[in-house]
Amino acid sequence: MSKAYLNWSSGKDAALALYKVRNSGSFEISKLLTTINSEAGRISMHGVRKELLMKQSEMLGLPLKMVELAGNVSMEKYNRVMKEATGALLKEGYEVSVFGDIFLEDLKQYREAQLAKIGLKAEFPLWKTDTKTLINEFIEAGFRAIVVCVNTQKLDESFCGRIIDKDFLQDLPEDVDPCGENGEFHTFVFDGPLFKAPVKFKLGEKVKKSYAPHKKEEDNCFSDDDQSWDTEFCFCDLIPE
Repeated sequence: MSKAYLNWSSGKDAALALYKVRNSGSFEISKLLTTINSEAGRISMHGVRKELLMKQSEMLGLPLKMVELAGNVSMEKYNRVMKEATGALLKEGYEVSVFGDIFLEDLKQYREAQLAKIGLKAEFPLWKTDTKTLINEFIEAGFRAIVVCVNTQKLDESFCGRIIDKDFLQDLPEDVDPCGENGEFHTFVFDGPLFKAPVKFKLGEKVKKSYAPHKKEEDNCFSDDDQSWDTEFCFCDLIPE
């Protein structure tokens, strides 16, 4: 059986990908890989504290490899750091990199191309599955997750801090993907069939943050798609207990 690691965001898609791989027995996932904002000590994009990520890893019974990146990292720097991190995993005998992506074809192609350069294979156990089916499977399997970040251009901030359940799905606007696959929201999974025990936390404050597009390293100018950059997010802090 191929030795695999899971690109672990701490959220529902990654948890469901792990669940499906475990049930299928297609790979042996024996490590989690997560990118951390080195300036904030939190999971990149999700904004969850590193302490909760580590507790999550403990409750899942899987070792964790954290890759630290600056908050406003350029794509050039990101690629260099990730190549070093994945190269180290290759030397440890890992052959497969597992992702929880569902629909974003350009992202899938990017991941496959970057990993192929060093000899790793990318696998996507949720790929092209209907997102309504996936989120219902997630809930019915007994997973519990909380929304920790919403893109305020796509979803009202009142959804931040809510538990993913049937009521949450009913309240989502029609143009929002039920898995947040277009970046509408991000989650933190704190309990479920893979967990030894729930990850305990209490709700902290909600904070809005805006982000400027990164600059290209070679010419110190902004990237070409600046106008489409989604800059404002609402985060709900989770405080470890």
